[in-house]
Amino acid sequence: ETVRRIVEAAPRLGIETLTLYAFSSDNWRRPSAEVAALMALLRRFVRAETGRLAQAGARVTMLGRRDRLPAGLAAEIAAAEQATAQGTKLHLRVALDYSARDAILDAARRAAALPQLTREVFSRLLSGGDHAAEPAPDVDLLIRTGGEQRLSDFLLWECAYAELLFVPCLWPDFSAGDLADAVAWYAARERRFGGVGAAAAAAPAPAVTPVPSAA
Repeated sequence: ETVRRIVEAAPRLGIETLTLYAFSSDNWRRPSAEVAALMALLRRFVRAETGRLAQAGARVTMLGRRDRLPAGLAAEIAAAEQATAQGTKLHLRVALDYSARDAILDAARRAAALPQLTREVFSRLLSGGDHAAEPAPDVDLLIRTGGEQRLSDFLLWECAYAELLFVPCLWPDFSAGDLADAVAWYAARERRFGGVGAAAAAAPAPAVTPVPSAA
């Protein structure tokens, strides 16, 4: 329910890209019963929401490894990505079995074979594709729920200039109003990107990345 209401609210708030941290690579260390329950929940979400997301004009992509997912789940995710590929109202990215450090290492290995490397090219490699792939977007606003104040190995490269907002409410209680408040807070920030005063950039509609407290 939380994901549904946030996904519905995001386009109304001018958000074009929304990234959700569903399951980190380190979360495999949790009790097997908890992991199994989380994977079952993800499977139910994919099955129940793909049609609704496609109808709403959302495009879904997954970040992270797929080779360790339960049997059939990777195929269902790929089908959801294909079914929503034409969506233009919102890019919903779901980080599943994801580690930013692993993503950076993998991109660095592939970058070693390139004759010339730039930040943009490296961002494309971080997307999981080759140097011609769609670049990984910079995060404008990272929202951490549950009162925790850490990044939990999430989008470390992309968060270079992200505004960080830590909120006390738990992810299941995070509402469309909370998201609107976060966007208003972000809009009031002076984003300088290393500059000062007149050099500060006006804050555009944010690429938002909520990190649930369980990450």
